[in-house]
Amino acid sequence: MHHPGSSRRYLAAAWLTAGALALGACAGGPAAQEPAASSASPQTQQSAPSSPTASSPAAGIPIRQASPEAEEAIPAPVRVQVEGTGIDLEVVPVGVEDNGAMTIPDNHVQAGWYRYGPAPGADAGSSVLAAHVDSQTEVLPIAGLKDVAPGTKVTVTREDGSTVVYRTQQVENIAKRSLDGHRLFDRTGDHLLKLVTCGGQWLDTENDYEDNVVLTATPVS
Repeated sequence: MHHPGSSRRYLAAAWLTAGALALGACAGGPAAQEPAASSASPQTQQSAPSSPTASSPAAGIPIRQASPEAEEAIPAPVRVQVEGTGIDLEVVPVGVEDNGAMTIPDNHVQAGWYRYGPAPGADAGSSVLAAHVDSQTEVLPIAGLKDVAPGTKVTVTREDGSTVVYRTQQVENIAKRSLDGHRLFDRTGDHLLKLVTCGGQWLDTENDYEDNVVLTATPVS
């Protein structure tokens, strides 16, 4: 059943608030912020090496500062496609709302990528992409997420033109009331792609869908 405009309002407020609780368990709090700049660089925190003396065995040996090397940045995702379906969405980076819920693009042609978590192609953790299931006038292609078969290819295109290919492992309907325990936003463990939208029965008493549909996919080696 289609409920005009309903998912736009409640996708973030209902299941993503639950998701934010999971974020709090692995990120230190639901309203994740951009990493703060360190008050002192590793170089300034260390005392300067003393000048070599005649008795110093290190005299004449080059000294390398023990500052950590910057990690290579992973290109952000810009598109997600699910093979054999009409699911083909632009992807934009999103954060969190003031209430701790993950932001969802306020349109029906884009999916949001939770930019405080792993990016597609990361070594570990879950990359989370989420989009609305319907609009005020129509049911959208992502409504077919519930019918995607295991083994279906999911392709994520990144901003540098490279792609990351995944294979669907499973598609689950997860009750929103229990989603906070689902570890949707894991930052550890095997790398996974999670593509999410609303689903299940419409609950008039809640003015919301009962479940979220979560597609879990593993990278193709």
